[in-house]
Amino acid sequence: MSIPLGYLIGLAILAFPVLRLPRVPMPLGTSVFLITMSINELPVLAALAFGASTALALAEGDLASPVALGAAIVAAACLGLQIWRGATTPSVLRRAMGPIAVSGRVPLWRVLGFPFAVRPRSVERFADLSYGPASRRNRMDLYRRRGTVAGAPVLIHFHGGYYTTGHKSSQSLPMLHRLAERGWICISANYRLRPAAGFEDHVVDAKRLVAWVREHAAEWGADPERIVLSGSSAGAHMSAMAAFTHGDPAYQPGFEEADTSVSAVVSLGGYLGRYFDDRPETSPTESVRPDSPPVMVVHGTHDSLVPVADARRFAERLRADSRNLVVHAELPGAHHGFDLYWSPRFAAVVNAVEAFTAEAFARQRVR
Repeated sequence: MSIPLGYLIGLAILAFPVLRLPRVPMPLGTSVFLITMSINELPVLAALAFGASTALALAEGDLASPVALGAAIVAAACLGLQIWRGATTPSVLRRAMGPIAVSGRVPLWRVLGFPFAVRPRSVERFADLSYGPASRRNRMDLYRRRGTVAGAPVLIHFHGGYYTTGHKSSQSLPMLHRLAERGWICISANYRLRPAAGFEDHVVDAKRLVAWVREHAAEWGADPERIVLSGSSAGAHMSAMAAFTHGDPAYQPGFEEADTSVSAVVSLGGYLGRYFDDRPETSPTESVRPDSPPVMVVHGTHDSLVPVADARRFAERLRADSRNLVVHAELPGAHHGFDLYWSPRFAAVVNAVEAFTAEAFARQRVR
């Protein structure tokens, strides 16, 4: 009796994301991240792939092998566990938010039928707007609801990519599209990358974009007093550092007088330690200050690129040193890059981001 190696390899790939792996160095970590993220965040498609491959194996008599049958049972259990972990995300987020109410609404047709980040017709995009002197990298895409927009809150998102790669049209697009549908102005921005740029350049780019929003708010219908910085991985590091250095002229060359304070920060799978040169002042965790804005930290428990313990330390430091709102949620079974698709998990995260920012704006009004 032959053992269907191809089928077994496929099962192993489908079951692999259920594991909590140790931190994996680059570039192997990128490969692990891509495999685990896609399967973990697309549970319906993963289940369909499992069903199709198992039906084919059954038709060809491969399941007569005890090894194949046992592997199929284990893989089915792993997929079931992955789906269950994703389904627990709303309750995890509700506990993290405490008394702040979070919507349970989920766009089921997107999550189940087409989970990819396709811009809805109700949202228009203005691509490749310039916000700084770097002609290629100081570019952004602006999303807003079609029609007249006035007094809209603004969310600025910075992509991840180890500060060496990445693009504005790649990450957290479901969140940008959803918030734009609901009346926000959302910006996804490129920024200068290593090795041509360093830590100070990244922070300057982030603050330059905040200054751009304040300067051009009226022409886009934005509220210049309600700006939220968000980011994925390295983008979260950049957002936090920009927020924690507001008013520091060293990071505002040529626009020293601009107001670069923000209403809140949202970290999605963020890297929150020291930059490559290992200076303590380049770490968000070591740069928390009493007047740091409200911060929401969302991280996957199974992240093999940025350990969840790092996010936990950051949240603990915020709670100890900042006088503003802190929300910290650890998503069961989530890996790096959970913000790429309209998965059940990220749909719940977007609901929580809406609730968190509404609370942050409300507290800002009464200060």
